[in-house]
Amino acid sequence: MNFTLRKRLKDGELLLGTILSLNSPDVAEILSAIGFDWIFIDAEHSTLDPHDLKALFQAIGESAPCVVRLPALDEIAVKKTLDAGAAGLLIPQVNTAEQVEQLVQWGRYHPEGSRGLGFGRAQGYGLKVGEYFENANEKVLLSVQAENMEAVKNIESIVQVPGLDAVVVGPLDLSTSMGLSGQVGHTDVKAAIQRVADVCFNAEMPIGIFGMTAEAVRPYIAQGFTFIVCGADTVLLGNAARQLLQQLRN
Repeated sequence: MNFTLRKRLKDGELLLGTILSLNSPDVAEILSAIGFDWIFIDAEHSTLDPHDLKALFQAIGESAPCVVRLPALDEIAVKKTLDAGAAGLLIPQVNTAEQVEQLVQWGRYHPEGSRGLGFGRAQGYGLKVGEYFENANEKVLLSVQAENMEAVKNIESIVQVPGLDAVVVGPLDLSTSMGLSGQVGHTDVKAAIQRVADVCFNAEMPIGIFGMTAEAVRPYIAQGFTFIVCGADTVLLGNAARQLLQQLRN
C-alpha cells in the first residue's frame, strides 16, 4: 500500500488529486493510472460502504495513495477504513479542536492515540502486523474539512491540535453555511477562505481546496495551497461524453 503521501505533504509538495465516487474498480484503476498524486475517495456523498472501499483500494494498488472522505467523524468508520488500507482520511464538517482531537485518538496508535490493532488488509491480513504498527503513526494522513463558518471561527485552535496533517477548504458548503449557497466567488466567502489560509500558513499547516476545474484551483495553488482536489469521476465522464456528442452533432 502506498503511504508516502503524508511525507510529501509535510515536505510542501503540490499534490494533485481527483474524486472517485463510483463503485467501480475499473474506474478506480483508470483514474489511478493517469498520474494523479492521490485519489480522493468520497464515502460521504456516495453509496460506497467499507466492502466497496476495500475493492477500490485493491484495484488501485500501488498506483496512487487513497484518502477517504468518511460520512462523518465515527470511530468504527475510522477503524474499518484504515484497516482496509487507506493512506489517509478526510473528515467532513469538523468545526472544533475537540473533534480533531477525537480523530487523532481514533486514527493513531498508542502513544499518540488509542486506535485498536486489527488484522485487516492494511496489516497484511495478520501477516505484517508488526511492520504496519511500527510505521502507521508516521505514515497515515489525517485531515479535516473546513466547510462551515464555525470552523472558520475556530481555525486557530483546530490547526494547533497535534497529529492533524492538513485542512481542506470546502467552498460550496462554506458558502451555504454563510447563507450564500453556491456563491463561492462572493467577497465574504473569499474572505472566509482567506482567513483559513492565513491561519494555516502561519501555523505551517498544509492547506487544500476543492474545485471542479483547473481554473477554479489555480489561484489557490499560486497562493500556496498544496493539497488540491480537482474534478470528479462522474463529472469528468459526463463532460467528456457531452463534448463528444456536441462535436458529432456539429
